[in-house]
Amino acid sequence: MTIAKQRVTVLGSTGSVGVNTLDVIAAHPERFEVFALSAATQVDLMLAQCTRFRPRYAVMASAPHAHLLAEKIKLNQLPTHVLQAPDALEIIASHELTDSVMAAIVGAAGLGACMAAALAGKRLLLANKEALVVGGDVFMQAVRDGGAQLLPIDSEHSAIFQSLPEDPAMWAERVEKIILTASGGPFRTRALDTLRDVTPEQACAHPNWVMGRKISVDSATMMNKALEVIEAKYLFGLAPAQIEVVIHPQSIVHSMVQYLDTSVVAQLGCPDMRVPIAYGLAWPGRMASGAKALDFKAMANMSFEVPDPQRFPGLQLAWDVLAARTGTTAVLNAANEVAVAAFLEKRIRFDQIHHVNLATLDALVVSEVRSIGDLLALDTQARAAAGGIAARLE
Repeated sequence: MTIAKQRVTVLGSTGSVGVNTLDVIAAHPERFEVFALSAATQVDLMLAQCTRFRPRYAVMASAPHAHLLAEKIKLNQLPTHVLQAPDALEIIASHELTDSVMAAIVGAAGLGACMAAALAGKRLLLANKEALVVGGDVFMQAVRDGGAQLLPIDSEHSAIFQSLPEDPAMWAERVEKIILTASGGPFRTRALDTLRDVTPEQACAHPNWVMGRKISVDSATMMNKALEVIEAKYLFGLAPAQIEVVIHPQSIVHSMVQYLDTSVVAQLGCPDMRVPIAYGLAWPGRMASGAKALDFKAMANMSFEVPDPQRFPGLQLAWDVLAARTGTTAVLNAANEVAVAAFLEKRIRFDQIHHVNLATLDALVVSEVRSIGDLLALDTQARAAAGGIAARLE
């Protein structure tokens, strides 16, 4: 009996999650085919991906990059159509021939496509945490309205998902809390008074994971963990007080669930994004990911630490914004994107990222939010405010 292949659209295919997704798909050609790909600016890598996977559609973030890709695809006589439209991402994410959507676009830019996939009832593999951080209840309502399958791909949230009961109805009655683990990034033991001198290159040198520049900086400040706390609240329907963060420098325990009887269930593995990606693609089954297996005989001791609020002041902002008016999480996300970009461009110092985030939250008054349009308008306001604050620090 022949089983139909799962047709996958990869949003953000040239980023680290996208590349790893295609690696997993390539290892299982009998199970998956690539329907569409999207990228921002990396035309040559997108061309190589189109050559290998021959998707029906490819989307680039800007018209000049799309035009250049179209010329190269025509020259190489590939069957891929370069789709150029303001809503191109939404089109490929909700297309009737798309079965699964890997949402791996960094930042709020991927929110519209995630909403489209959710409303179209797709299997949505969510590596874009901003869909939940910005979209919150509005996005989760779209998932319910569309009947979509929402599967977390962040290693921590995938670990929680794998450690919870299969029936979500049991989560509230059985779970005491969830524990997100954090590596602590490259500056976990660095002297506090030297953090002002950190360079972008140093901040992007993560000790355990290979990631993009923005998320690497977020890991160094632990703002990634703050955003993951927000994401976990919406994904698993728990109160913010039921979410805890511990530093685990070895990145072997990816996260844990503590049950009412104090039993703790954890998911362990080598730090390799192909593991949660393979789980999301194969769910509710499992398949080979290509990742290296743990060797317990050769494993170093595992340690856990409480995050230092002086070293990682941004972490507490997660609980602060969750306690504030709906939409405040979107303000924090927008401010952080602006602050990190300013740091990577060497316009502000590493230790000023938190200042921009905090000042932006103080500057904006969040009114009632009812739709994605309201959230995107708030995102625009927050970016403008954060940009002005960052500029005054230069």
